[in-house]
Amino acid sequence: MEGVLSGGGFNILNFFTLLLAGYTIDQPFFLITEMIYMAGTWKILQKSGIRGFWALIPGAREYQLSRCAGREPEGRALSVAAFLLRLQRVLGPALLILLLGSMPSATAEGIVIVIELAVSMVVIVYSIRIYAGLIEVYGRRKRWMWLWILAEWIPALIWGFGKEYQPAWQVEDFRAEMEKLAHQGSAAAMKEGLTVNLTERTVTEFFQKKTLLRDIHMSIPSGHMVLLLGGSGAGKTTFINAVNGYEKAKAEVLLNGMNMYTQYKKMQYEVGFVPQQEMMSGKDTVLSTLLDAAKLRLPQDVPASVRRQRVDEVMDIFGLKPVQNNLVEKLSGGQKKRLSISIEFISNPSLFILDEPDSGLDGVMARELFVQLRKIADTGKIVIVITHTPDRVIDLFDDVIVLAKDSARTGRLAWYGSVEGAREFFGRDKMEEIVKSVNQKEEGGDGLADEFVQKYREVQYA
Repeated sequence: MEGVLSGGGFNILNFFTLLLAGYTIDQPFFLITEMIYMAGTWKILQKSGIRGFWALIPGAREYQLSRCAGREPEGRALSVAAFLLRLQRVLGPALLILLLGSMPSATAEGIVIVIELAVSMVVIVYSIRIYAGLIEVYGRRKRWMWLWILAEWIPALIWGFGKEYQPAWQVEDFRAEMEKLAHQGSAAAMKEGLTVNLTERTVTEFFQKKTLLRDIHMSIPSGHMVLLLGGSGAGKTTFINAVNGYEKAKAEVLLNGMNMYTQYKKMQYEVGFVPQQEMMSGKDTVLSTLLDAAKLRLPQDVPASVRRQRVDEVMDIFGLKPVQNNLVEKLSGGQKKRLSISIEFISNPSLFILDEPDSGLDGVMARELFVQLRKIADTGKIVIVITHTPDRVIDLFDDVIVLAKDSARTGRLAWYGSVEGAREFFGRDKMEEIVKSVNQKEEGGDGLADEFVQKYREVQYA
């Protein structure tokens, strides 16, 4: 498919021209339009505060243009898809030759074409999303979409060089506005409880540093059961990994006065983490599974009799004694959940974190599970739970953490405090409505994340 991606640009006009013309393209025309597209993109990037030379680099160009459009995640996906499409175009002949050795030529050619068409459609979808973002940022009518789709070099030229075409904000200025929301305050350290002072958690992706979490400070007393809320991409998993030391952030995390980062080996069994996926051997019995867990999670000098005593205690707590000799694969869904939690509870952790422990359970079974977690918290443990159905068990929680993804796609703290306080703060009765209020509009939410992050900052540091 020579000419589909001349330098990196891809549009639907090229795609259908290939189908109608039998893959014959006027190369000089595409070379000229690509040069015009790069020139226009250069100016658009400059208008948004980004160095224009990125327009000359395929892959980087798509990504930087997505930043101008406020569609950075789509830009990352588009860059990967465009790269795969270029790679397929380079390796396509070799792949075809390889396939011809084991199948008819028509079948081999069909497979190569299907692969290229599939990746091309991904490029089309994400390109359209970025075009929509540019139209919104430049305050233009939606009918411009057709011109961007059919001949992207024309609007790139007009918007890039036209003085009356200006973006509503620059990328760097926008980042600076988000920085203003940051506050380098801190939560007071607690001798008994969890103290989190997280300045930021960053990764390097696609030519720049990306901030996943920023400015999260809280102190959770022992004996509290806490609900962790947030929409997709808000940073719930990243936050949990930062707290338990699995992925270190620029932060100080203290559990009962001990530093999780500097004293990780000593503290690692003070934290129990139950992931959403169950990781147990179905061919083992409940008892052998817990005994193996005790060997791994209790100090090596603990006698076998003491380990067995601890296993019996945990089975009693979670109601597993009647099925201790049953194979794991024969357990019900609720029993498997309780066993998964029991494995982490063997070490008697001070902090217990659970990611959707009620996944796949009906209302009654989920309720019973959360009642048990409430009892664990009442023994002086801290229990932090992620669940997508919080309202059916919200009465069992003391506090709620709400993480929100702001306009810079960074996870921020929009609330930490009592359940009733959260209802009053957000003006919503249900926890699921609170999540909807801070989700971005393109995700079906109300798009109020920045507003609530700023409001909470003002309340927290007033």
